[in-house]
Amino acid sequence: MKYLHLARRAAIGAVVTLLATAALAASPADDDEPAFGRELQGFDYPYPVQSRAFTSQGEAMQMAYMDVRPARANGDTVVLLHGKNFCAATWVATIHVLADAGYRVIAPDQIGFCKSTKPAHYQYSFQQLARNTQDLLASLGVGRAIVMGHSTGGMLAMRYALMYPAQTQQLVLVNPIGLEDWKAKGVPSLSVDEWYERELKTTAGRIRGYERETYYVGQWQPAYERWVQMLAGMNRGPGKRQVAWNSALIYDMIFTQPVVYEMGEIKPPTLLLIGDKDTTAIAKDVAPPDVKARVGRYQELAKLAARTIPDARIVEFPELGHAPQMQDPQAFHRALLDGLKPSGR
Repeated sequence: MKYLHLARRAAIGAVVTLLATAALAASPADDDEPAFGRELQGFDYPYPVQSRAFTSQGEAMQMAYMDVRPARANGDTVVLLHGKNFCAATWVATIHVLADAGYRVIAPDQIGFCKSTKPAHYQYSFQQLARNTQDLLASLGVGRAIVMGHSTGGMLAMRYALMYPAQTQQLVLVNPIGLEDWKAKGVPSLSVDEWYERELKTTAGRIRGYERETYYVGQWQPAYERWVQMLAGMNRGPGKRQVAWNSALIYDMIFTQPVVYEMGEIKPPTLLLIGDKDTTAIAKDVAPPDVKARVGRYQELAKLAARTIPDARIVEFPELGHAPQMQDPQAFHRALLDGLKPSGR
């Protein structure tokens, strides 16, 4: 009966996901190259956006988030943590499926990203972002949640679970980065100034080319263009230098704060959902050829993570890349619903 119920939920979720994906694909490509505000003003999210005001490191902040409540609640909450080149809005299909299955879904934009504040000065750390997230959840009355992170959001989700194990009902990692120490493997480090100069050169073409090869294994669908323009639009807008500066600080955080050495300390049950053809490794484009060949090998990295995390289960998607939830949402969401551990059941 349990599996019949899961299958029914997955089938319903798949239909909703198909509708969501079709709606995105129907949107025309932004040939006129839209420019968005520093906090992504002008770009619509799929659900109402709320904002939490707080002070951090002496600066006033606004942390944007979506809080989606299901029609029939099952009593559990899922927190969705986006990646570096993603926003809370890119979780749209997953939000549909989870809410349809009875989960309350909270999807924040981290400070420095998307619709949240881009501070002039901020010491970025995964500890700080985890604290910001915990404070947000506490303000919303959420004492315990399933924490799900993709890409850089996976690094943050692991840090959150390490800092707040009692508040983490389950950890779900979707192609998380930070499963290896790129610097230790020989990838040259870049200064914040060098990252900043690189980010100032961001264009839709560069974003599209990188995502096609890394996220979608050389494939492309019209639905992906919306997310390209989301990122490129912030880099064309009036706040583009502040966007680039925060992006540079965040890249420095990612490169210098690997979580791989602490994976054995993760206590909550963990589900890894991995696109095997992912080759993501920060700054590998500046690495020597022999180093480049050794990093970003997700088939190996994910299996190592599954062996290292004490209570872990892995589901692999052999033909998918860095964003399996977007490349094959039906297969991904079936595996997600099957792998979740609702409380009390």
